[in-house]
Amino acid sequence: MDSFKTGSDALFILMGAIMVLAMHAGFAFLELGTVRKKNQVNALVKILVDFAVSTIAYFFIGYSIAYGINFFSGAEVLAQKNGYELVKFFFLLTFAAAIPAIVSGGIAERAKFNPQLIATFLLVGFIYPFFEGITWNQHYGIQAWIKELTGEEFHDFAGSIVVHAMGGWIALPAILLLGARRGRYTKDGNVSAHPPSNIPFLALGAWILAVGWFGFNVMSAQTIDKISGLVAINSLMAMVGGTLSAWLIGKNDPGFSYNGPLAGLVAVCAGSDLMHPLGSLVVGLVAGALFVYTFTLAQNRWKIDDVLGVWPLHGLCGLWGGIAAGIFGTTAFGGLGGISLAGQLIGSFLGVSVALVGGFVVYGLLKLVMGIRLSQEEEFDGADLSIHRISSTPDRESSW
Repeated sequence: MDSFKTGSDALFILMGAIMVLAMHAGFAFLELGTVRKKNQVNALVKILVDFAVSTIAYFFIGYSIAYGINFFSGAEVLAQKNGYELVKFFFLLTFAAAIPAIVSGGIAERAKFNPQLIATFLLVGFIYPFFEGITWNQHYGIQAWIKELTGEEFHDFAGSIVVHAMGGWIALPAILLLGARRGRYTKDGNVSAHPPSNIPFLALGAWILAVGWFGFNVMSAQTIDKISGLVAINSLMAMVGGTLSAWLIGKNDPGFSYNGPLAGLVAVCAGSDLMHPLGSLVVGLVAGALFVYTFTLAQNRWKIDDVLGVWPLHGLCGLWGGIAAGIFGTTAFGGLGGISLAGQLIGSFLGVSVALVGGFVVYGLLKLVMGIRLSQEEEFDGADLSIHRISSTPDRESSW
């Protein structure tokens, strides 16, 4: 019976890992569809190689920092409990690798390739697992301190803060240190339009992410006996809410419409196991609106050239999700309770602080030591030709 239980748990979390792994294809296609045609190949290669570097960093360093576990025992030890600990690592790796995938969308079209790989190694190996261990593994007694202060621990079921806000707020320093794409803003302060190169691929990426997200959220239970249909329906309602508000406020713009469901899903992660579905719908509605308004402000007024809007989408909507869990997760709003708004505020802003400091340190040092931006000529030619020596489609068909 025990072997059946451990085998079922291993299969359960493996399915979650596979679904979240598929989300990285969503990140790639979302970026491919949003950037200009001369940067499409770079988007695809960057997400794939970032994932590979993330795996090495998390396997050898990051997972040990977060959970105190390594995989240097013999295979007979690792295979115990149907290899559950191994597939649990795989599942949590796909979360960790989302950090550079999120950052990638913000720094697209003008970032050097190799310095970004070094940043990926440092972020996934050190910065991300530091806060992951605090939130999900009781490191440094911070959760106990929050509970003593507010009555409840900081709660982040599936990573609104640990994954999404961390990724978005790490991306912000990288975007600021890189500067805007050349030609994005004119000398008189106007915005030069850089429309998406391929709306169908943008939509495909968003759909892949949305489907995979149900593995991201539901499988965060990590064992099959803790699975909850409430998490699935809350994710669905937040996704729908984000879609509708972004579509409406974004005036039927396809870019906003397809980022709307992602905004809702980012926000619902933290409290998806506690909230009532109606509360999740409200969280999603607010997140969709928040994304449209802050993306527009960041691009047009604040002149923050965040290509995919990863700071509004993951950073701000993730922060909203962490705080919203402390409102709609309470019994007063129909939730299951066991959560406090004060605790959520402390934990959420702690995560943002770690991300900001980590982002400025990593990208600031890389900028100082080796540079993080393509030259003016390389940027003009596009990352596809400058870095990969090939374009996404040939200029002309072969005659043979």
